[in-house]
Amino acid sequence: MSTTWLTGCKAASREPISRSSFLLNTFVTVTLYSGGDEEVLEGAMDLCAWYEGLLSKTIETSEIYQMNHRKPGEREFTVSEETAEVLKKGLEYSALSEGAFDITIEPLSSLWDFNAEDPKVPSEEEIQEALPRVGYKNVSVSGNQVVFANDETTIDLGAIAKGYIADRIKDYLKEEKVESAVINLGGNVLCLGERPDGTPFQIGLQKPFASHTETVGVVGVRDLSVVSSGVYERHFIKDGVNYHHILDPSTGYPYENGLVQVTILSPLSVDGDGLSTTAFALGLEKGTELLESMEDVYGIFITEDGELHFTEGAEDFILAQ
Repeated sequence: MSTTWLTGCKAASREPISRSSFLLNTFVTVTLYSGGDEEVLEGAMDLCAWYEGLLSKTIETSEIYQMNHRKPGEREFTVSEETAEVLKKGLEYSALSEGAFDITIEPLSSLWDFNAEDPKVPSEEEIQEALPRVGYKNVSVSGNQVVFANDETTIDLGAIAKGYIADRIKDYLKEEKVESAVINLGGNVLCLGERPDGTPFQIGLQKPFASHTETVGVVGVRDLSVVSSGVYERHFIKDGVNYHHILDPSTGYPYENGLVQVTILSPLSVDGDGLSTTAFALGLEKGTELLESMEDVYGIFITEDGELHFTEGAEDFILAQ
């Protein structure tokens, strides 16, 4: 979901150790700077794979897949505590944004294949058929019980699951006495502590539509998450129009609101994940308003003209280059 990347990290006491795997449809990398060993890294990858097996909408044994492919009339499910927790968080952001972010977007998101060799814009008929199936109020979660109001509602946790999983990996690393680490789930970056020399981790903010080595700025963070959502990650251009993966649940088409990227700095990565999409969906003015109403959350918006807009306090994280 995100496009931030790590830059300039050197350990004072030892060389960092790192492990990468292709999970969650992206490259997952965990780097330990202080504490932990190869076994801990392997445990982090195993944990990530386990959560993917729980929350993926494409793995047939996952709880989400099974609910999405339920029999007609089957409306109630008992799920794991973890799945219930992610669903509750997703519903929280769906309500907070009044549906601009919606975890029941699956009927629409499944129409758009941004990874196809020759991506196509769905037909108007397909979109109109899918639209009435979207509506977060048709799902409720109480304890471990998930209840659907109809047979048509399906779930896509793609906009929030990576953040949740990053937080769980961080919890695991802390239990394993790791003091300094960076968890990078395809650009959802979560830092544990600071660099061993006492300086903040430096995370580059990718320049939209540029290569991964070009940045618009670098933020210095300690023990924080940095997550970006943008119109250039999963996208394709057809007849001069850029179609991207941040879909408007009310139209079925990608948002067009003058924004190209939103970056969120927050203590929890699940909040960064949910809020980067929510703030993008709400647009610059309402998105800024929402973020500034929350504690310990900072946002950086990039508009189509290339301008950077900061919520209160966000600019303080930008490092002089």
